[in-house]
Amino acid sequence: MAILSLKNVSKWYGDGPDRAEILKDVNLEVADTEFVAILGFSGSGKTTLINLIAGLEFPDAGEVFSKGEKVEGPAPDRGLVFQSYSLMPWMTVKENVALAVDTVFKSESKKQREERTLRYVEMVGLGHATDRKPSELSGGMRQRVSVARALAMSPDILLLDEPLSALDALTRSKLQDEITEIWDQEKKTVVLITNDVDEAILLADRIIPLNPGPNASLGPDFIVDIPRPRDRTKMNESEEFKKLRKDVTAYLMGVGAAAKTEGDEPPLPNVVPITQKPPKVYEDATKTSGLHEDRYLEFSQVCKVYPTPKGPLTVVDGFDTLVKKGEFISIIGHSGCGKSTVLTMAAGLNDVSKGGIILDHKEVASAGPDRAVVFQSPSLFPWLTAKQNVAIGVDKVYPDASQAEREQIVEYYLYRVGLKDSMNKLAQDLSNGMKQRVGIARAFALSPKLLLLDEPFGMLDSLTRWELQEVLMDVWQKTKVTAMCVTHDVDEAILLGDRVIMMTNGPNARIGLDMRVDIERPRTRKALLEHPDYYDYRQRVLQFLEDYEGGANPTPPADESEPDVKKEKEDAA
Repeated sequence: MAILSLKNVSKWYGDGPDRAEILKDVNLEVADTEFVAILGFSGSGKTTLINLIAGLEFPDAGEVFSKGEKVEGPAPDRGLVFQSYSLMPWMTVKENVALAVDTVFKSESKKQREERTLRYVEMVGLGHATDRKPSELSGGMRQRVSVARALAMSPDILLLDEPLSALDALTRSKLQDEITEIWDQEKKTVVLITNDVDEAILLADRIIPLNPGPNASLGPDFIVDIPRPRDRTKMNESEEFKKLRKDVTAYLMGVGAAAKTEGDEPPLPNVVPITQKPPKVYEDATKTSGLHEDRYLEFSQVCKVYPTPKGPLTVVDGFDTLVKKGEFISIIGHSGCGKSTVLTMAAGLNDVSKGGIILDHKEVASAGPDRAVVFQSPSLFPWLTAKQNVAIGVDKVYPDASQAEREQIVEYYLYRVGLKDSMNKLAQDLSNGMKQRVGIARAFALSPKLLLLDEPFGMLDSLTRWELQEVLMDVWQKTKVTAMCVTHDVDEAILLGDRVIMMTNGPNARIGLDMRVDIERPRTRKALLEHPDYYDYRQRVLQFLEDYEGGANPTPPADESEPDVKKEKEDAA
């Protein structure tokens, strides 16, 4: 008999014409000690589903059973780990875990309860931090406390509601490994809600997509027939992994595309922004030499030094490269390696300590409308509509255009990012994904010389990220603006970039490897997964990140197939 069963479960909110249909006829059976991953888009009802299993909500139709008994509320047999940490800020690590232990195991002695508490604190690697409060912990450590608290209740079923989505890639990978080890030790039944296909394949026995709502339902099972233990780097070479990844991705993209609606594309008026009107001397220079196109953007031995109580700290040390006009550069590396520092210096938001950055014959000394930045957080004015947020910049860079032409520009780019029906919604009423679409539309609408993207999809779930990557590539293909994108995501770096620049760990970070991506454009995720060279590129980036995981500074292997950036600069000079 299944340890967990859902029979014809449906859930809705509200009544009458305002009724929101969330889940429809969901049927699921999970075997004892099985690890199941449920994948779905934002807003598809994943969290509602996990809340129904946990007993925090109740179905409007159908029933949920745990160990054959109908679920009628929360119980210790189901331990839940949320996306947010939900810790008591005034309590220590030990006290937060003990709170759950003392509630569930009242009949045990004080000594037994303390031993149980410390066992699970040690299990998640926090034995050294038992007396620290949440404010003294990193995000990854806080999530470890949440996992320890859930495990300390000795649940039969562990429910994980996107527990790692708010963490950086390195911390996330470490916790994925810990969850696998804990599952193997404890032999719990696990239901994981995630948006990350690779995470699902790495951890689960079975993957089940949750189709987009309204009336979301479960899709077909995908069995993960890859032997354990699974190594994320070696798995990249596995044919079973490649096929499963391709099949799951294709299914999710298929149901996502089926849920979209298209309309007539608005026209883009033929007007020139002030950012694209260079002085006559620059125009004459570009007519007499083709050199300018190849060194449109130049980073010349760029350094960033911060003063500290212990003396100067060099964060970036000699970042040196040339970028061609219309080239798309991806920058990848571990957290704290200086990627965003390079980007903010190029944006003119952060002073260069040494060296220089030249864009279109002009040294970057301050921020300007010729450089548009899309941050991880969209930074919109919440009291303005999507249209008004984009119009602020358009009005500044198109002073010679008519009001009607400026409105056409705004509407064109909002349409391109899929916000045709949400242009007049206030920013505060938009989802995170929709806000980021507005940020992308706003950046492209400025017609900048340089587009700078600082982990633009880092706060979004993987499936929304896929969609916005397609949006970004589609709009970039039409504009061919020179672009640089900082990311933690290996697939994103390869999908978007003509080159992937890999940075060594800081301090004293610099370019460790510059890899050219010779995959034809336009690119799609589906085509990328089928490209014969894709997994070779992916392996090289993964290996680089693994080499630098511990903060080492190895010399990257020589490879004659890679562009010699220093030689390119010497030749150009």
